[in-house]
Amino acid sequence: MRRFAKTLRSLRAADLMKQPVQTIPQEMSLVAAGQMLQCEQISGAAVIDSNGRCVGVISTTDFLKAASKDHNAHGPEEQCFSEWQVDVESLPHDEVRQHMSTDVVTVAAATPITEIARMMLDAHIHRVFVVNAQRPVGIVSSTDIIAAVAYAEIDSHGERTAATA
Repeated sequence: MRRFAKTLRSLRAADLMKQPVQTIPQEMSLVAAGQMLQCEQISGAAVIDSNGRCVGVISTTDFLKAASKDHNAHGPEEQCFSEWQVDVESLPHDEVRQHMSTDVVTVAAATPITEIARMMLDAHIHRVFVVNAQRPVGIVSSTDIIAAVAYAEIDSHGERTAATA
């Protein structure tokens, strides 16, 4: 557990972010990207261009949409309703760029936890990428924010001090 000498509200993206960031080249096949996410046991990753800049995000939601489209195109096969039902091997043989979300939400390392939480709520997302010159350097997930809140302790001044799992 990481302990901070900061109050909960003074935490920044740099305090919460996990490193290194799993990235996926936009040219990678959807099948290979799905296998990578499964192997890493994560639900989403930054998609980067040939210069390492973040150009999108691919998540289980995108895989679910791709699997559903493919199933609809090939007849009345059983529909997928959640990411754990997606057979990665049966995904279309497209590149990630064709299925990624380009509405990626990024923040600077100095972005306050309260702003990150609002951004996630407003965009209905579970992760933001911390970038430096548009290159992903960290990731803050909704779980990271929940952990900071859950492990916060009251200090001698009545302020909540932060700790994360």
